[in-house]
Amino acid sequence: MMPELPEMETYKTLLGSLIGGQKITNVEIGREKSINLPVDQFSMEISNQAIKTISRRAKYLIFQLQNGKCLLLHLMLGGWMFFGKEEDKPNRTIQVKLSFGEQHLYFIGLRLGYLHLLSAKGVQEELEKLGPEVLDPDFTVDAFQQIMQKRKGTIKTTLINQEVLAGIGNGYSDEILWHAEIRPDKKINELDDQQLSRLYHSIQFILKRGIEQGGYMENPLFKGDGKTGGYQFYVYDREGEACSRCNASIIKSEISSRKTYFCPNCQR
Repeated sequence: MMPELPEMETYKTLLGSLIGGQKITNVEIGREKSINLPVDQFSMEISNQAIKTISRRAKYLIFQLQNGKCLLLHLMLGGWMFFGKEEDKPNRTIQVKLSFGEQHLYFIGLRLGYLHLLSAKGVQEELEKLGPEVLDPDFTVDAFQQIMQKRKGTIKTTLINQEVLAGIGNGYSDEILWHAEIRPDKKINELDDQQLSRLYHSIQFILKRGIEQGGYMENPLFKGDGKTGGYQFYVYDREGEACSRCNASIIKSEISSRKTYFCPNCQR
């Protein structure tokens, strides 16, 4: 699965307390394609740099270094992280390893994901196409309705389009539509203002619940991590199980080649 807004927000918060202000003491690259510079240059530029802040935009994390440069992380599909001592690390191939003294941050499963070193301006350029942050206080129900009035196509495909709204992916889009009682294959122009308003409130509810419960990543970030991965799905990946609202069976279909789960009875 691909980490979405709640997973990356959970990582941001936890990593902020684990490595915020800490200096990178060593760098090891196991897969050159995961980074954007020659290994020696990448290592030289980030070694002995302290991590000033960690922020999130959409499904990206931005590690700001003291020299003003940034590490931009996108985990893509199947990427995850582990922080800890050498003896606690998972028995997996490590693509990138950043050391902070005795503790290390391991980047795992970065087959499509990456950790790129960019200038602040480079990060801005990389992220400028993204839609608004849906949990931003400025993102009101009116702002949402204005965006939606300009769109065509099915609602599920629109929710996961990062240039329309930032941070929602395949899993949470199904959860949001279930919560709003809207079928994922419905066309946007078929939704009335009341449904759009319900959809907006469901986006807020589901993503905040996702963050509170630590998202859905199955692997803990560190030994004894009780926060990551506590989110329980309502419909996603629950084909054939009973809908918790009406008891009908959840079905799985495909919408623009994405696996989609919904309740055929109470989503209309």
